[in-house]
Amino acid sequence: MISFQETAQALAAEALFTRLSLPGRIIPLPSRCGLAWKAAPGDQAVLTAALEENGIGHGPCCVLEMF
Repeated sequence: MISFQETAQALAAEALFTRLSLPGRIIPLPSRCGLAWKAAPGDQAVLTAALEENGIGHGPCCVLEMF
């Protein structure tokens, strides 16, 4: 999961990832207000690289174990 500090960043990331056909989807953050990008842990490097190459800031990335 990639979190964002601002809604605008999350929406820009969603548009970028969709345009580039990258995996994942936007979700509400489970612990606070805001949005995050949900994808498989193995996709983190390609997703964060795309964000950095396009100047889109983001918050922490984390893996959540779901039951």
